[in-house]
Amino acid sequence: MSDYFGKDVFKLGFGLMRLPKLESGAIDVEQTSEMVDRFLAAGGTYFDTAYVYDNGGSEAATKQALIDRHPRDSFTLCTKLNAWMGCHDEESAKQQFYTSLERTGAGYFDYYLLHALQRNNYKKYDEYHIWDFVKELKAKGLVKYYGFSFHADPELLDELLTKHPDVDFIQLQINYADWDNPGVASRECYEIARKHGKSITVMEPVKGGALANPPQGVKDIFKAADPNASMASWAIRYVASMDGIITVLSGMSNLEQMDDNLSYMRDFKPLSEAEQKVIATAQDELKKDNSIKCTACHYCTEGCPMGIAIPEIFAVYNSEQLKRSWNGGRQAYAIATQGKGKASECVECGQCEGACPQHLEIISLLKKCVSMEG
Repeated sequence: MSDYFGKDVFKLGFGLMRLPKLESGAIDVEQTSEMVDRFLAAGGTYFDTAYVYDNGGSEAATKQALIDRHPRDSFTLCTKLNAWMGCHDEESAKQQFYTSLERTGAGYFDYYLLHALQRNNYKKYDEYHIWDFVKELKAKGLVKYYGFSFHADPELLDELLTKHPDVDFIQLQINYADWDNPGVASRECYEIARKHGKSITVMEPVKGGALANPPQGVKDIFKAADPNASMASWAIRYVASMDGIITVLSGMSNLEQMDDNLSYMRDFKPLSEAEQKVIATAQDELKKDNSIKCTACHYCTEGCPMGIAIPEIFAVYNSEQLKRSWNGGRQAYAIATQGKGKASECVECGQCEGACPQHLEIISLLKKCVSMEG
C-alpha cells in the first residue's frame, strides 16, 4: 500500500450510530462503556458520531461511555454538522458544532465532517458558509482535520474535491454489495477520491447490517471458503484491504458484535488473492437478490409529513419475500406500523427520496408494500 494520511490508524472504527438500547429505548450506556473499553484495549482509537444521531443521544452517550472515562489523548473523535437536518438557518447550522462540543465535553474534535452531502442539499453548505466556518474552527484548534461524508454521484464528488482541495479526508459508503451498484457508485467514488489524493473513512461496510446476514446463497459461498469466519468479517476486511483507507466504521450494537470484529481486526490481515475471488463470487450471487436495499438509517423519516415507518415497512417486506408467512405479512406489518404512518398514506411529496443515501425509489417501493395492510 502507498503512504497516505491515516495509514497507521487501527483499521476498525467504532461507529456510534447504532448503539445498544435498553427496553425503554434509551442508549445502554453500561454496555456501551464495556464495548468502548474492549475496543481501546485492542488498539482501536477512532470513534464516529454525529449531531443528528439518535437526536443527540449518541453524542451524550459518547461523553458518558468514552470521554468521561478515558484520557483525551487515548482516542480520536469524529462528529458531523448537518446543514439540511436539524437546523433552519445559518446560525442554527453553525450552532451544531458548539452543541456537539458541549454534549461530548471533548474539548476539540480530531475529525469533523460536513454531513451527508447529496445533490439536493450540498448547496446549503455554501449558502450557510459552512466550508469557511469549519476552516475557521480548524485554525482555532477546535478541529484537527475536516472533510465531508458523501452520498451522491461521482461527478459531484469530483466537483467538490476540485473546489475544496484542502479537505483532509472524506467519508464514503463502500462495501462489496455496492461496489458496482450504479445507485451508490462505490467504485467510482473511491477512485475519484484517490485520484484527488484523499484518504477515506468508510461507512456502511456491512450495509446497515445486511451483509452480516446476507442471502443464503452468499452465506454458502463464504462458509465453504472459511467455515469459522463471520459474514461481517468478509465485508469489513474487504474494505479495510483497500489502499487509502483510514478506518472502516462498524456500527456495533452489542458486545458480541464488538468481540467478533476485534477477533479479526486486532491483527488485521488484508484479503488474499484467493479470498478476493471468493468475494467476487459472492458479488455475482448477490445480483440474484431482489430485496429492498434499505439500511434503516431513518434519514427518510425525519421530514415525512405522514410519519410513515419506511424502514420498518421495508424490513417486513424483505422478510416476507425471504419466507412467506401464513397471513402475507399483515401481522408483522401491523406491529411495525403501530402508531405510525402506513404505506398507503404516502402523499408522494418526494422528500424521502431526496434524503435517501441509497437513492431508493421509495414512493414506488411503498406501493409494493400496501398489500401487507390487509
